[in-house]
Amino acid sequence: MAADHGELLAEMATVGRLSATERLKHMEKDAARGDIPNSITLLDAAARNDLEEVRELLNSGVSPDLVNEDGLTALHQCCIDDFVEIVQCLLDAGACVNACDSELWTPLHAAATCGHTGLVQLLIQAGADLLAVNADGNMPYDLCEDGVTQERIDECRGRPCTVKYIPWLTCHFNILFHCVLSFLSQLHIASANGYISVAELLLENRAQVEVKDSDGWTPLHAASCWGQIQMVELLVAHGASLDTKSVLEETPLDVCMDEEVRAKLMDLKHKHDAIMKSQDRQKGTLPKTSVQHRQPRVSRDINPG
Repeated sequence: MAADHGELLAEMATVGRLSATERLKHMEKDAARGDIPNSITLLDAAARNDLEEVRELLNSGVSPDLVNEDGLTALHQCCIDDFVEIVQCLLDAGACVNACDSELWTPLHAAATCGHTGLVQLLIQAGADLLAVNADGNMPYDLCEDGVTQERIDECRGRPCTVKYIPWLTCHFNILFHCVLSFLSQLHIASANGYISVAELLLENRAQVEVKDSDGWTPLHAASCWGQIQMVELLVAHGASLDTKSVLEETPLDVCMDEEVRAKLMDLKHKHDAIMKSQDRQKGTLPKTSVQHRQPRVSRDINPG
């Protein structure tokens, strides 16, 4: 027979003083009696930021996707509370990164509305859906509360969004959500920030190295402008042109302010020009072949009369 509410409340103080292992055994007994559902034990441990207990519950076979009466998972709760270690633990255990509560909020909605930028990045890397819409019709970027007003968002929407604004956008990631979805290529963002492994993955999957933003900037313009020397080398190795011009007739070299990166660009350009001249010389020294057009021979069979 299940314990009544008063008895459960009376146990709470005692349970709170137990170690994680002792608390887990206690909860297993309660669960066997039908007193406490596994969902409550997991959510309770997550809400207390008790990483050890969460791990023990998951290792004992408790599903990371159990929900409470509102459809809230432990992942939702930890995204609200900014418990990064437990979020990672739940994701490692197979928690659904796009789980929806009764209002269709995903963990990304929760992290975004609370302004937890680190968790936002972690969830996106784990496959969180940027386009998920909750019951109010909001995507995660609609709910961000980092001090940026709707007026600022409208301002960003009203002007061309280019890689020049990336440092400002990363400070106001609700606008970054919109811009990533609407204007900039992933390779532009990776190039401007120097995310080599991300760029390599994109290029391996045939990302367009000469894709342009609203200013006519390519990823190489972005890497040059923000001083990402390794990215410059990577992009050029994958065929990025050093001579591509923006809307303002700027080449990657023109927008580069970093002396070391400028030197690298100049070196790459000199090597490229030398290769092109060498190829031109080789073409000029090739022997000319004359093609003789011969009249086709026609053989006629002469039938003896």
